Order: sequence, then structure tokens, then C-alpha cells
Amino acid sequence: MYTLYIANKVYSSWSLRPWILMRELGIPFEEKLVRFSGPNNWETFRTFSPAGKVPCLHDGDAIVWDSMGITEFVADSHPYVWPADKYARAWARCAAAEMHSGFTALRNTCPMHVALRIRLNEITPELQKDINRLNELWTEGLNRFGGPFLAGDKFTAVDAFFAPVVFRIQSYHVPVNEIAQTYVKHILGLAGMQEWQAAALKETERDASHEEESKAAGTLLEDKRHP
Repeated sequence: MYTLYIANKVYSSWSLRPWILMRELGIPFEEKLVRFSGPNNWETFRTFSPAGKVPCLHDGDAIVWDSMGITEFVADSHPYVWPADKYARAWARCAAAEMHSGFTALRNTCPMHVALRIRLNEITPELQKDINRLNELWTEGLNRFGGPFLAGDKFTAVDAFFAPVVFRIQSYHVPVNEIAQTYVKHILGLAGMQEWQAAALKETERDASHEEESKAAGTLLEDKRHP
């Protein structure tokens, strides 16, 4: 069985990708959560990941790091990780890769924080550019392949790569178009997303660097974590 190393569910967007992918597709794995302990976790995470980062997947003697590397490794044994249709698959891979390396303003302005609800101080031109591209990309995928997922009627890796963005939209009230809002609602309703969110809200640890980074984005409206 795979072993997936992740960090705090309330913060760790990169961990969410392979976790939600395997959970939604019914691929068995053992979860090992290693919590953040400040802005630099290199020494702790190096005990299980050569990159000193999460996520990291262990499969026997194989150690696979980075969410894209993990996705492709798992896809070798589970082809349904990506869409069956070659055109949908090509689009999904391009969209996932774009998310993996892009949307910098959205990432930096709205770091993932599942528990908080924040009103943004401002939407800079750079952030608006990312929002516009997100609207364009999601609208294209949903219209072209028929939905309700980005590349068709089944959850695949491209949805997993955008799952952290779905939480960001919820947390920061990011203004997206109606098609994107419908997609956000659908993804938030998935059993795996509900499970992740429930666990995140029960976490008692507060990592100061992550808390400060999120709250710097705007006005705190609500913290949904259990006391």
C-alpha cells in the first residue's frame, strides 16, 4: 500500500492534491501527517522526503516527491487518474501543469487556509489576471468536455490540482464567474473534500507563519475552527 506524507490539512495545499486524488478515486493509501513547525521545516521533512517538502509518497523502496511526480507515478498503475479520451487527457495535463507552475499572484495573495473567511484588501492587476485566466480555463474545460468535472464526467487529476484553489475561493471570497462558482460548489460537496475540511477544522495546532500570511491578505471575517 502507498504511504502518503502530508502536512497540516488546514494549510497544506500541495498535500491536498495527491490526497484528494487517491481518496476520490478509491486508491488505498496510508496517511502520515507531519505538522509544520515554523517557516522552515527542512530538517523534519527530510526524514521522509529528499526535497524536504510535502507531499511525498512511499511505495516499498520507491520514494516519490512533488505532487506532479506522485500523480504520474500513481497513474502508471491506475490509468484512470487521467481522462481516457486522448484530447481530454492532453487538455487535463496542460491545465494541471499550468496550475503547478503558474497562478503566482493567486497563490501568494491567497495562501490556502481552510478555516478562515477573509475579505481581500484589494484585487491587484496581477491577481485579477489570474482570476480571469482561471475563469477562462475552467469555462473551457467544463463546456468542452461536458462537466461536471473539468475534463468530463469523472474526477481526474486535473480536478485534484485545482482542489486547493477551490478552498482558496471559499476562504477569500475570490470573485469568479457563475460557471466557476458552480464548479466550486460541486467540488466542495465531494466526500473527500468534506473529509479533508472536517479534519482541518479539528486541528488544534496554529503555525504562526501560515496564520500571519493568510491574515495579511485582508480583513478576518470568521475562523471556523473548533475551539
